[in-house]
Amino acid sequence: MVRGTNRQPTTTLTHTPHPFARAAGLVAVVLLGAWLGLLAVGSVRTPVGPMDTAMTLRPSLTGGTKVNVSPLGSLELATHTAPLRLDVDVDQLNAERSRALVDHPERIAGLQDEITRDVALGTADLAWRSCAAVVSGSVALGLAVYRRPRRALAAGGLSLALLAASGGLAYATWNPKSVLEPKFSGLLSSAPDVVGNARSIVSEFDVYQQELARLVTNVTKLYDVTSTLPAYQPDPTTVRVLHVSDIHLNPAAWHIVQSLVEQYEIDVIVDTGDTMDHGSAAENAFLDPVPGLGAPYVWVRGNHDSAATQKSMEGRRNVHVLDHGKTVEVAGLRIAGTGDPQFTPDRSVVAAGDPAEERVGRELAAALRVQKDAGKPVDIALAHNPVAARQTDGAVPLALAGHIHRRTNEVLDKGTRLMTEGSTGGSGLRAVEGKTPDPVEASVLYLHRDTRTLQAWDAITLGGLGLSTAEVSRHLPENNSPGASPSPSPPKPAPPPPSLPPSTPAPPSVSPFAPTRPSPSPSAPTPRSPSG
Repeated sequence: MVRGTNRQPTTTLTHTPHPFARAAGLVAVVLLGAWLGLLAVGSVRTPVGPMDTAMTLRPSLTGGTKVNVSPLGSLELATHTAPLRLDVDVDQLNAERSRALVDHPERIAGLQDEITRDVALGTADLAWRSCAAVVSGSVALGLAVYRRPRRALAAGGLSLALLAASGGLAYATWNPKSVLEPKFSGLLSSAPDVVGNARSIVSEFDVYQQELARLVTNVTKLYDVTSTLPAYQPDPTTVRVLHVSDIHLNPAAWHIVQSLVEQYEIDVIVDTGDTMDHGSAAENAFLDPVPGLGAPYVWVRGNHDSAATQKSMEGRRNVHVLDHGKTVEVAGLRIAGTGDPQFTPDRSVVAAGDPAEERVGRELAAALRVQKDAGKPVDIALAHNPVAARQTDGAVPLALAGHIHRRTNEVLDKGTRLMTEGSTGGSGLRAVEGKTPDPVEASVLYLHRDTRTLQAWDAITLGGLGLSTAEVSRHLPENNSPGASPSPSPPKPAPPPPSLPPSTPAPPSVSPFAPTRPSPSPSAPTPRSPSG
């Protein structure tokens, strides 16, 4: 007889997650996978008109659009409310497409439609890529976490639904009027004060559209006209000084300066200040091209240049910073200067006025007289404000200044010649304040290498924003008789390219500073082209 045994069923304890916990875990996997997917897809590079841009979708609590314009800063637009933000990085101006606008000005009329089309194509491409990236990232992370295809596919489906909901929310909350109230940061924080109220821009959109289209072509035109400036053969009896001033953070100025240095074979560059706009530390990177301009750079501080600007300048190769009457010898010339006593980057700072300028001018004049009494007379004195430079009358043959954004030239009562330069930066962003853009101005001074006296100067004027004029005029000092230093008749330099009209010749000038290229013409022309 076989006795049976009663076996008790075995119970296995397994933990079943709470439905809310499972849902929260799935949502966490979806969000993390979607974020990793967006990081993986990176930016979509797309041309917008003549500019190269990079568009990126970023997770955000508030949504909106952020446009980064390096190194000036950024502006934020409340275009939509959604958990996704559109970042647009403006990388650079494409020279080839900009030149095409110059060569075919009829295309400017369709520039607005072209930009709208480019933005639509770029955002559509970004949307499709981001959609694929979000779903792929969620599915991949779901497989890694759950190791079950059904759960991974559920994660992918949920991510697609969340993305579609975000897109629908962005569409439903789209605010086209957000351009009326942008939020500026960085150096662009002063843009509303400079370019005017955004509502006035919208109300006069046709005018602004035309001006902005012209601005797009301006940089290329500047390159074209500077490349046609006449080249001068070096003369052993002259020292060539390039006088620039009031660049005001205009990056195009460095290209112009470098072109002039190369074509005129400049010995020394003199900058009478206001290189910056606000004197902030963020602006110091703007000075990076200075050591590579091809000539020693002598600089004095302007009222828009801070102590931080001066310190940054002092640490750069091939740069000589002058202040409190300091003297430096460069290219055989003894140059002394002083920085502006005022720092007034905007209207919130109350200016000390002319008395402060006159005080530092008298201090500079005293330093010049000490040098003269010591048998080491100074050849050129530098100050940013002409009020300060006037105080050196009788203590130096030549004084250079800037500040007033227009070129002047006069001989003071005691014989000192005061030359005030215009703005080599075309007044920077201030160029759009008035109806007529400020021109880009610089001067090339020719000084005798032995006597170090001024023999002649060329006043160079380039059209401001939206204009394409170029004018170079030769001037002789009143005491420099044309017959005093005979030299061969100056021939005509190479003509400008066909895109510019023929040059208009200026009266011949007989001096050791004229061009010496072989040419059958006996006159030295002044390149001049009408505005575009």
